[in-house]
Amino acid sequence: MPARRTARVRARPRSLVGLGIGAVLAGCALGPNYERPAVDVPAAYRGASAGPSAVASPQSLGNEKWWDVFADPVLQQLIRTALRSNYDVRIAVTRVLQAQAQLTITRANELPTLSAGGEALSERNPKVSSLFPAYTVRGFGLDLAVIWNLDFWGKYRRETEAARASLLASDWGRRAVVTSVVSEVATAYFQLRELDAALDVSQSTLTSRQSSLHLTQILAQHGSASALDVRQSQELVYTAAETIPDLERQIAQTEDALSTLLGRNPGPIPRGRALTEQPNPPSVPAGLPSELLERRPDIREAEDNLIAANAQIGVAKAALFPSISLTGTAGYESYALDRLFTTEAQAWDGTASITQPIFAGGSLRAGLRLAKAQQQQMLLTYRQAIVNAFQQVSDALVAYRKNREFREQQQRLTAATSDADRLSKVLYQHGGASYLQVLTSETNYFAAELNLAQAELNERLALVQLYEALGGGWSP
Repeated sequence: MPARRTARVRARPRSLVGLGIGAVLAGCALGPNYERPAVDVPAAYRGASAGPSAVASPQSLGNEKWWDVFADPVLQQLIRTALRSNYDVRIAVTRVLQAQAQLTITRANELPTLSAGGEALSERNPKVSSLFPAYTVRGFGLDLAVIWNLDFWGKYRRETEAARASLLASDWGRRAVVTSVVSEVATAYFQLRELDAALDVSQSTLTSRQSSLHLTQILAQHGSASALDVRQSQELVYTAAETIPDLERQIAQTEDALSTLLGRNPGPIPRGRALTEQPNPPSVPAGLPSELLERRPDIREAEDNLIAANAQIGVAKAALFPSISLTGTAGYESYALDRLFTTEAQAWDGTASITQPIFAGGSLRAGLRLAKAQQQQMLLTYRQAIVNAFQQVSDALVAYRKNREFREQQQRLTAATSDADRLSKVLYQHGGASYLQVLTSETNYFAAELNLAQAELNERLALVQLYEALGGGWSP
């Protein structure tokens, strides 16, 4: 109210706004501007196929959509369900929303704060004496207040830059989670199909060995086989039978793990194509190593974290310099409501202030050193992410090629053991071989079939790992 105004340095609101805009335009943003660090990028991946195409070809498995890499319709549906319901993905989305809100809050510091208010006063004072009779005072006011902390040194601009980089980092983090979930679902599904194949082999082998046991028992009754042959035949049956409960346990536990990835309670998982029917290209293009820096979500996330840390150096530097703020109010004040909006009731005031830190116990300088150390940490993290990415791609390329060679050899070995098992049984039935030979042949064949199923799995898991290492799977 007019009666309670304190003395201030006065300036017209338009002058304050003009002064503030001029100060901001004339100000500078302290701290280093971000420049992408130089990194050592190899010309080609170690483990890639030899030839010029391995170096020059821009084609990459990582550029493929996940539904083109994993063509099983059931697996595709499982991945879609996981991307919609997986808790890690949903948590990552909330991190992005938090970063968006934080950016809005931080960016608001660059702008003036406006607030409007109104007040009405009614006061009656009692009679003190004949010279001071009782009186009543009424007053009314309506005003608009402005507070503007000028960003002369770029503190708020650097904070906004850091918040914007943090938002991008959180979004790349979300994409990294998506890539990981796609890989984990595909891995679990292929492991489930390998266990299914192993269970089929075990059940088929058990049925065959039970028939052989029955035949051996008949031969023993007629003197054509010994009790040792019967015991050895029983040994084969029990060896096949004991694998079935363990495989059934692993299948149930893998289904539970896959259900968790889908964001639901443990339960059965539908099946699609058999493991051997899953597409497995003979060769996969790795693309250019330089493109990995743009495609891998974890590398992009690390770089945006580095950008945010770099901007925080400017924030810490600006804290060492004076802070400049403008405040002002404008409105109407009157003792009579009917005169509130008259020219005589107009009122305004403005204040410009500057504050220079003098002593803070060394905290401001320590804050600058802290910001620089954090920036160095993020720089090392960024370079570490790149080195790890090249290693993962190289390892996956080697694993895919060598697992494919191993699977081809295992197929030949399985075919050979199958033929040896057939021949040993024929010879045994005609007295040309002992049952020990049958026992050895059947054991080798059973192990070869299980190893072949594992080799088929390893080859497809290597493809999944290579796809993830190349930064595939996060594209919508």
